[in-house]
Amino acid sequence: MTDPVRAAAKATLRQWGLLTAVARPLPDFLVIGAKRGGTTSLWNYLLDHPSVLPMYPARQHLKSPHYFYWHYDKGERWYRSHFASGRRRDAVARAHGSAPVAGEASPYYLYDPRVPRRARALVPDAKLIVLLRDPVTRAYSHYRERVNAGVETLSFDDAIASEDERLAGEVERLNAEPLYYSRPHDYFSYRDRGVYRPQLERWYAEFPREQVLILGSEDFSADPQSSYDEATTFLGLPGHRLPADRRFNERPAEPMSESVQGYLREFFAPHNRQLYDYLGRDFGWPAAPEPPR
Repeated sequence: MTDPVRAAAKATLRQWGLLTAVARPLPDFLVIGAKRGGTTSLWNYLLDHPSVLPMYPARQHLKSPHYFYWHYDKGERWYRSHFASGRRRDAVARAHGSAPVAGEASPYYLYDPRVPRRARALVPDAKLIVLLRDPVTRAYSHYRERVNAGVETLSFDDAIASEDERLAGEVERLNAEPLYYSRPHDYFSYRDRGVYRPQLERWYAEFPREQVLILGSEDFSADPQSSYDEATTFLGLPGHRLPADRRFNERPAEPMSESVQGYLREFFAPHNRQLYDYLGRDFGWPAAPEPPR
């Protein structure tokens, strides 16, 4: 298929989605991050389940329309147009004997401060899945992704040193301008995105904890099936065995320098402790000592 033909077909499918949007239920779940924490892998694993519906149109392999921050101006009808129709849901339910679920996955949702309230307003009953990764390795993986994408020209040491300057004023602008998309806030937030507690607090202010599943990225990497089983049980789906030896979105890289690694370990230690105290759960990343009781 030539590029013009492919573009025309894509436009036709998108128009059909819009025309039938009223018959397309909103998503049952959102995978909201963290970035480089396994969001893409979990999404693809979930799509292997016969009762998890892909986004519409399925053959375009969409993971997210990025609605709640990037395309919020396009409205609910546009958002609905990306999900399976009620008729498709009924057909899958008949074929597999259980109600299917539909969702999307965008790792920026966890971090953008505007998204939790917007999500609650539109999909208050949606279940949320979060993957949290050691913030030091997460930061470096995020950096390597930006280098591979051709948008990061600094060394990792310099990028960490420049982060405060790069992000200065961006959160304030996000909050002041509802339709603003901040590339610096998305692209260069290597350190700040690993400070997880404030991000979770924003979501828990809008959604009850029983609607949120938090998975450890290291656990997911070590034993995908167990984490997958947690996710499918949380979504009310019957059990399903994953194909062996499937990995997604992995990027080997040279090790980070000992100096910046040491700095980041020291920086994140108190933040990790605050996260552990908030969740009542220890992820095994280095943390400041527990305060005396």
